[in-house]
Amino acid sequence: MRRGITATALVAALALAATACGSDDESGGGKSSGELSGTVTWWDTSNVGSEDKVFKKLAEGFEKQHPKVDVKYVSVPFGEAQNKFKNAAQAGDGAPDVIRSEVAWTPDFASLGYLAPLDGTSALKNQDDFLKQAVASTKYEGKTFAVPQVIDSMGIFYNKKMFKEAGVEAPANLDDLKTVAKKIKDKTGKTGLYLRGDDPYYFLSFLYGEGGDMVDAGSKSVTIDKPEGVKAFKAVKALVDDGTAKTDASDGWENMMQSFKNGDVAMMINGPWAVSDTLTGKEFTDKDNLGIAPVPAGSAAQGAPQGGHSLAVYAGSKNLEASYAFVEYMTSVDSQATAAGELNLLPTRTSAYAKKEAVDSEIVGFFKPVVETAVERPWIPEGGSLFEPLRVEYTKVLTGQTTPEKAAKATGDSYRKLLEGWK
Repeated sequence: MRRGITATALVAALALAATACGSDDESGGGKSSGELSGTVTWWDTSNVGSEDKVFKKLAEGFEKQHPKVDVKYVSVPFGEAQNKFKNAAQAGDGAPDVIRSEVAWTPDFASLGYLAPLDGTSALKNQDDFLKQAVASTKYEGKTFAVPQVIDSMGIFYNKKMFKEAGVEAPANLDDLKTVAKKIKDKTGKTGLYLRGDDPYYFLSFLYGEGGDMVDAGSKSVTIDKPEGVKAFKAVKALVDDGTAKTDASDGWENMMQSFKNGDVAMMINGPWAVSDTLTGKEFTDKDNLGIAPVPAGSAAQGAPQGGHSLAVYAGSKNLEASYAFVEYMTSVDSQATAAGELNLLPTRTSAYAKKEAVDSEIVGFFKPVVETAVERPWIPEGGSLFEPLRVEYTKVLTGQTTPEKAAKATGDSYRKLLEGWK
């Protein structure tokens, strides 16, 4: 895999350039007599309309603490951010000082030399307070390249009123799911589950449930095309074929959320990031109507993927000290407690769970044990790239364009081309 200039070398080079040329650049700054100054451009990839408002407000709090620092807040669509950052960093023009990085992006960016190592900087305050599973995704070749901001996993969201009308309870496994969906259809005329068909992240719970995984990083083996992977593809196809679930090949997020919020379906699989949006729906004007349970188990296990977001600093930032301080502020106990209280997002710091905001959040209380048992994804540079081949085949299976066997094989073949030397 092509590797860029190392982060350490890039930082050193830019530091020398800054010394020679001064700080006339828009983002120039740093410490003047011990006081932070200059501009910090932050790309926020959180959900627009809910999360972004809270994070922008938090960023304004940082400016109040450091009045000579201007935080340039930029909301970047999550689906565009990874490639947009790569392109800007490669070109050496337009990259932000700080990016909210999905956990799988961090080792990818770090391997290319686009992130500043954070060990020994002010960004990593009270490192021992972070959850171990959250820290795992921030490392690359023994160094730390991001600070965990939120951690998440997935559960099954359900409409309590519909469940009561149908006389059912949250399904514990896929057989239960089919039974529950049939009773809901018989009693209410509504479909049981919306299964998002355009995003393979929503497939992972089924893959783990059949005992499978995308790859085994330890042995450098592709595993998606093993029998467990085929079983997982068969499992999701069966849910659509027998009417347990409805799906779409595009606009999956919008269609799923509207279907659930409007009461067209009784269940969806989602994470804590979707709670705020869900509660805006007409079915959930009474928030107590929202139920959340662990994702239904497959034939082998019950498992949901570990996800989350971290804050990383661009290696080419011209204001590293202020960027480090901004990252520390946004991942502090108080900031995480605010996100837990206002957005039901799960903190990555152990001590934040003792804060009133987190204690009072039923959603945080539910998802915390789910996160503790979530399945870690492979923290390899190519981890984020594993999803596109899977997305293509997952969508094909759900829409009847291919078979589970062919989908598993095609995905495995794509992975072996992407992961040179893997078996």
